[in-house]
Amino acid sequence: PSPPPPASATPSDTSAALRALCVHGQLPQALWLLESSPEPPDEDAYVALFHLCEWRRAADAGMRACEHADASHPTFGLRLGNAMLSMLVRFGESWHAWGVFAKMPDRDVFSWNIMVGGYGKAGFLEEALDLYHRMLWAGVRPDVYTFPCVLRTCGGVPDLRMGREVHAHVLRFGFGVEVDVLNALVTMYAKCGDVGAARKVFDGMALTDCISWNAMIAGHFENHEHEAGLELFLNMLENEVQPNLMTITSVTVASGLLSDLEFAKEMHALAVKRGFATDVAFCNSLIQMYTSLGRMGEACTIFSRMETRDAMSWTAMISGYEKNGFPDKALEMYALMEVNNVSPDDVTVASALAACASLGRVDVGIKLHEIATSKGFIRYIVVANALLEMYAKSKHIDKAIEVFKYMPEKDVISWSSMIAGFCFNHKCFEALFCFRHMLADVKPNSVTFIAALAACAATGSLRYGKEIHAHVLRRGLASEGYVPNALLDLYVKCGQTGYAWAQFSAHGEKDVVSWNIMLAGFVAHGHGDIALSFFDEMLETGEHPDEVTFVALLCGCSRAGMVSQGWELFHRMTEEYSIVPNLKHYACMVDLLSRVGRLTEAYDFINRMPITPDAAVWGALLNGCRIHRHTELGELAAKFVLELEPNDAGYHVLLSDLYADAGKWAEVARVRKTMREKGLEQDYGCSWVEVKGDIHAFLTDDESHPQMKEISAVLHSIYERMKASGFDPVESYSLEDKEVSKDDVLCGHSERLAVAFGLINTTPGTSIFVTKNQYTCHSCHGILRMISKIVRREITVRDTKEFHHFRDGSCSCGGSG
Repeated sequence: PSPPPPASATPSDTSAALRALCVHGQLPQALWLLESSPEPPDEDAYVALFHLCEWRRAADAGMRACEHADASHPTFGLRLGNAMLSMLVRFGESWHAWGVFAKMPDRDVFSWNIMVGGYGKAGFLEEALDLYHRMLWAGVRPDVYTFPCVLRTCGGVPDLRMGREVHAHVLRFGFGVEVDVLNALVTMYAKCGDVGAARKVFDGMALTDCISWNAMIAGHFENHEHEAGLELFLNMLENEVQPNLMTITSVTVASGLLSDLEFAKEMHALAVKRGFATDVAFCNSLIQMYTSLGRMGEACTIFSRMETRDAMSWTAMISGYEKNGFPDKALEMYALMEVNNVSPDDVTVASALAACASLGRVDVGIKLHEIATSKGFIRYIVVANALLEMYAKSKHIDKAIEVFKYMPEKDVISWSSMIAGFCFNHKCFEALFCFRHMLADVKPNSVTFIAALAACAATGSLRYGKEIHAHVLRRGLASEGYVPNALLDLYVKCGQTGYAWAQFSAHGEKDVVSWNIMLAGFVAHGHGDIALSFFDEMLETGEHPDEVTFVALLCGCSRAGMVSQGWELFHRMTEEYSIVPNLKHYACMVDLLSRVGRLTEAYDFINRMPITPDAAVWGALLNGCRIHRHTELGELAAKFVLELEPNDAGYHVLLSDLYADAGKWAEVARVRKTMREKGLEQDYGCSWVEVKGDIHAFLTDDESHPQMKEISAVLHSIYERMKASGFDPVESYSLEDKEVSKDDVLCGHSERLAVAFGLINTTPGTSIFVTKNQYTCHSCHGILRMISKIVRREITVRDTKEFHHFRDGSCSCGGSG
């Protein structure tokens, strides 16, 4: 460092020395001289020092100089204040800049421009616009540099009303012919979604440059007018305006969204011809273009040939693999990115999390969560939304709730992901509760409505489902995407065949899913013959069936005992429609044969299967053996089932019932003992009933409901009347002083509580609809059949297998109970 000035040196000598050091770029010496001098230098010396710090990007030195100036100056002159403002804004020190601005008694347009632009770049958009208004109130006339700053801020908010007001100011102050100002106007209108106004400004420009064309082309692309943007690009070439790297990059990305491979390749060739092919940013846009077209091979080739790759290069590949259905490749690419010590950005993390959600890789997802937290990406809504989906799909709904709870900002995707996540994790009441809260803050979109309708369908919440239907109609989304099918599914699962048919008929463009929902509904209601007729109608319309169609049809044939029709459909599926049967189709055929007693044929059919049978296939045979009391073959089927699913309580119960029907009580006791040892006799049966728009849930052995005394009294009264008529509501078998219930332990009998509650709280003659999360056991079926006769009401129970419509002592399924 230079020696200190002599003690007799005057402030002017110090100032001159400081200016000289700044002229020669000797920043450390200049800063040392400033801090060691007993008197502060003059304003020119400070200005020279601040300009040097700004030019060198020396933030620490600049802040030390600011502290020195602040301590020695109660106010700042115009030149000194502007120099400080310019430096501080360049360093992103908006708060310190505001302090300097406040100490300036005189401010010119340069001062205001720096502050408006600085606040805008720092993301304080509302504050920037407020400063612009203050500038006008102070009587400062804007210049050609003011309006681009303000208009960029209007586009960033976006605030179209304010943007139009600034446009009026542009014309009033006479800047309506300045190219830079007009370019900013084009960008502002495009960012605010008014691409028509942007095009009007562009078309009215007497003079345009490459920036003008870029702004308008990008404006079309940002507003999803890709064809208009590409057409304007071709006009640009016809007008002999030379595109730059930004033009080519923007058009390349957009061309990938048009699904036009030939045009995309032409853009690639044009870029090579103009010498942009080695630029990293352009190569990244090429990767995005090819991944948008599903051409991962070409994208991978470009990536492998890049000499230099940045985070965006890796992100483009990870995102491309994930969006094109290769989540495993996406995670492999992310692992390579880590090996190459490339730091991920927020988009990288979000894309990798989406891949984790598809694969259920919660282990990788947790590590990504840690990275997002450490790097501050968790505050970005795209990352938080990806975390929500990953945890929800990985069955860690509590983690998803935690992420959602601490999100500083939630958009429609956040709420929709949370509602869908609750549904996916069988928490449909929580999904509907979340939907109600969402309505107070955010407008739902079609995805939200689909998830909410699925929750209503799962719980049988007809009244709330109708309310959501009304919301859909008011928003004009009744025909958007999957919404029509979600509504159809709601009415089918709530047993409202009339509403379902009306919805199906009103839905103009039906797809195979619409037909499948109706077919499954007919089957669930026990109308297999109607399902077959409906299938013929489906074929007449030209709709092509898929594998789901035939699962529903074969299931209908099975329940109706239509063996010949089932075989015909099974053969038509492969011969006419080239659908390769999967395990569900084989399970349906085994169930069909087993139910009608053709057990040997079913067993031979299993042995001839070209694919290895799963537990459902053997379970269908076991169920048939139980129905027809074929113990030997049933034991063989049970052996295979329990090898595949050793902890499935349902199959243990089927085997227990097989032995009970054959009177083999020692074997029944052995199976039940095994179940107890494995902890499989816990019952999670739950039933829901909707009364006056509210859903009431009843768990097995749960006596917490406030009307439980009245419910128990009603059931006791009904049981007494049954006994008086010769029907014993509790069937049991004694074995060594122990009661072994023949009823299915998985049933839980919760539907009895729901029905009794419905009887208490509805007027006589009103039908009762109950939804159940397990299947209805033999005992409950008989009791509900008798209740319908005693109380003269129609009772509908939708369990996991089918609908049971009880009326006058009989059931639509044909079971005697």
